[in-house]
Amino acid sequence: MNIFKDWTIFEKIWLSVFTLVNVYLFFAWGDSLLGFISSITGMLCVVLVAKGKISNYYFGIIQTATYAYISYTYGLYGESMLNGLFYLPIQFIGIYLWNKNKTEASTIGEDVAVKRLSRQGWVILIIMSIVASAVYAYFLNLIGGQQVRLDSVAVVLSIVAQVLMLKRFAEQWVLWIVVNILSISLWLITLLKTGGNDWSMLVMWSAFLVNSVYGYINWIKMSNKQRGAAR
Repeated sequence: MNIFKDWTIFEKIWLSVFTLVNVYLFFAWGDSLLGFISSITGMLCVVLVAKGKISNYYFGIIQTATYAYISYTYGLYGESMLNGLFYLPIQFIGIYLWNKNKTEASTIGEDVAVKRLSRQGWVILIIMSIVASAVYAYFLNLIGGQQVRLDSVAVVLSIVAQVLMLKRFAEQWVLWIVVNILSISLWLITLLKTGGNDWSMLVMWSAFLVNSVYGYINWIKMSNKQRGAAR
């Protein structure tokens, strides 16, 4: 399996730059090996999602498992539960669902058919996200979690975005952009307060933010191409 087939120059540069930053942090700042592995596999995962490639899920299995453990050690219980109890099993479901919904037009370059969210769908999604975030923040506060407001919103929006991803909606990337901004803030505050050395987590989420913007642009293009090919 050649995962780098059909990669653009931007994608290769993007991955190379953030990989080099992670390597520097690992050796210069004494970053943890687990954090390094989680960050690298996470970056491979998200760029493959942006390209609509099913192989993203194989790297996602490694990333979600390692990230769940790292989050737990920092008291970010929302992040830990999200990755260990939701994201990890979802990877296997994603492999199954995306394999069932491949495109026939291989010349376009993507593996799956892209869908778009309606205006009514956005309204329902926003209302559900607000209510769920408030409830989950209360729960995290009860169990002594850290940064519960940021943690709860990031977790809820991540779940919604992941569901949209499984359903192959391009609008998942709008939510991923918000999630990545919240997660960068969450880890920056946590690392500064605890004095932790897993700065690769901050690099990883910054890479995710860049990729989410690119992913949204790419999936809109994919959607337009597929609609044009169907006419």
